Amino acid sequence: MSLSAEQRRQYRAIAHNLKPVVMVGEKGLSEGLKQELERALDDHELIKVKIASNDREERQEIVEEICTATGAELVQSIGKIAVILRRAAKPNRKLSNLIRALT
Repeated sequence: MSLSAEQRRQYRAIAHNLKPVVMVGEKGLSEGLKQELERALDDHELIKVKIASNDREERQEIVEEICTATGAELVQSIGKIAVILRRAAKPNRKLSNLIRALT
């Protein structure tokens, strides 16, 4: 699933007011963190992830690992914050950031 420039712009606008729901600490991407990412993506579809590392290359590697492990698409990465998207098969109308933004 590759996002067009128009889709990326729309998802960035939706994510602008969101707070990070998952924070990756110094220990990196653990099994428990992967489960939390899965839950957050299933519930919200579009989420922000905060990465605590000060090293730019390490942050980029973590973002790539998150996207690979969860099957999500990177929408935007600025500094320590990454916005990722994974469409749910059956989105929850009350929790999905996409549905709430478009209605």
